[in-house]
Amino acid sequence: MLTVPYVVLVFLLTAAIGGLTYSAGRVAVDTLSEQLLSEMVYRIAQAVERHVFGAGAVLETAFPKDVPAPARIEDDFASLRTRFWLATSVHRHPNNYAYYGDRNGQFFGLLRSSETDAELRVRTVDTGPRTILHFSGIAGELREPIRETRVFEPRERPWYTRGKNSLLDTWTSVYIDFKTNELVATRARRVNNAQGEFQGVVATDLPLQHVNDFLHSLRLTANGIAYVVETDGSLIGTSRGPLLLKGESGDNKRVSVENSDDPLVVASYREISKLLRPSSAAVAPRTAVFETATHGEVEAAYARIQDAAGLDWIIVVAVPRQDFLFSVTENFKRTAAFALLASLMAIAIGLMILSVVARDLRQLASAARRIGDGDFTTFDVMTRNDEIGDLAKSFRNMQLKLLSDRLTGLANRDAFLRRVEDRLARQQGLLDPRPFAILFIDLNRFKHINDSFGHDVGDKVLQEIAQRMLAGLRSRDMVARYAGDEFVVMLDAVNNAHDAERARHNLEQMLSAPLRSIDPTASQEKAGAAVGLAMYPEDGEDVESLVRHADADMYRRKQNRPAAAHRAPPV
Repeated sequence: MLTVPYVVLVFLLTAAIGGLTYSAGRVAVDTLSEQLLSEMVYRIAQAVERHVFGAGAVLETAFPKDVPAPARIEDDFASLRTRFWLATSVHRHPNNYAYYGDRNGQFFGLLRSSETDAELRVRTVDTGPRTILHFSGIAGELREPIRETRVFEPRERPWYTRGKNSLLDTWTSVYIDFKTNELVATRARRVNNAQGEFQGVVATDLPLQHVNDFLHSLRLTANGIAYVVETDGSLIGTSRGPLLLKGESGDNKRVSVENSDDPLVVASYREISKLLRPSSAAVAPRTAVFETATHGEVEAAYARIQDAAGLDWIIVVAVPRQDFLFSVTENFKRTAAFALLASLMAIAIGLMILSVVARDLRQLASAARRIGDGDFTTFDVMTRNDEIGDLAKSFRNMQLKLLSDRLTGLANRDAFLRRVEDRLARQQGLLDPRPFAILFIDLNRFKHINDSFGHDVGDKVLQEIAQRMLAGLRSRDMVARYAGDEFVVMLDAVNNAHDAERARHNLEQMLSAPLRSIDPTASQEKAGAAVGLAMYPEDGEDVESLVRHADADMYRRKQNRPAAAHRAPPV
């Protein structure tokens, strides 16, 4: 009679701990999963946009809008060859193929297989197969011609029809390329002759295998799925499963959502379609929760991306909620088993465990609620070696990623704005506010560096610039990457505008030194930068006003750069 009540009490207390663990873990996981799914959709959208944005520049380089199409390809062969070589150099991955077909059935295409090697695909008559001519270098000698055996009729291709009937750039629907049997989207534009009449269509292919490979590289749960789909339900890429199926005639056919053998794809797309149907506009990442017959409750994030040329794709990431809650559920089971053992242990040990676990769970749940409310302030990582400790470490890692720029290691825009807001909040209680300054930095000639040396070198330049600023500023000042080649600095404390001007001048001098990221034997490139300045409180009393003023000041200095370059440093 004395033992049973204590055993029951310990069992109930341990069961309460298990219930608290499960409840707090579910709240934390739900908040975290929504954030992670939205972030994953955003990453996919960024990858897709990076993949497609260069196609318009390829068309403009191949056939500038003010250049009329020739009546015969042979009459403008050398110029076409030069322009199309340059066009396929703009974004060689993935736009390495640019081509042109006219109303007379003539065809001119240039396919780059490497930086130096390419082939021309030419047809100068109105029927028959094309001729293949291999060469190296922009003006390299054409090798022995090879005649294709298969007839290619450009006027019957989808890109030709779409381009002919559209006054602006247009995307074709995704189709299966007849040579590679891979999914391809084509951006096309009509080209007029000197009389302003329709003469032909210039186009460039966008292979979509890179999109599919990116989706396969995502780290999803065992049952999770990520896919990109056209608005008619045809799959463009998926993290698992095929995109093509053999038809009854042996030809490849595209897989649509409705004939997919993955029930999660079918169910999630039906639910997302209902949410997207009222609007045809692009949609930023959003989340939804719905029930399915095979996976139970599913959490999904989705977005819709569009462009002026008619691109209209939907991105979906769907994960059964049970996948997120698996570790929480397993932890609950282990806690229940522990209850049976804890019944034989001392009440004091049970009370100690209850105290420690409850405290950590409150801390973890509080951190989850702060993140859900948009507060990414860091918290101390719990020194636990179980699932709660792993989840706490995951929160810590997530916070660091959300507050830092992955390329440069600097703080990102959100972290910078939050730091300035905190600085402004501390000013409210001071009778004599301490001035501080915001610097807005925009690198000079960064586009030229990217175009001349490639984006890998451009990334290294950004990293070098970031390290220069970190080394040249005080430890209490904050440096952040704002966007692209733009950086911002908060000078935490300056006595007056003269001190801020001196800091600006020193920063400009530091950034004007030759770049070590570029081979000094090949180039003496200098980036340099235009640095805008805003002082608190003279130029603004809130973060938006200060950043806007510094940005405007930077722009004025960039416009006046030749004159400003000889300005004497402040004394």
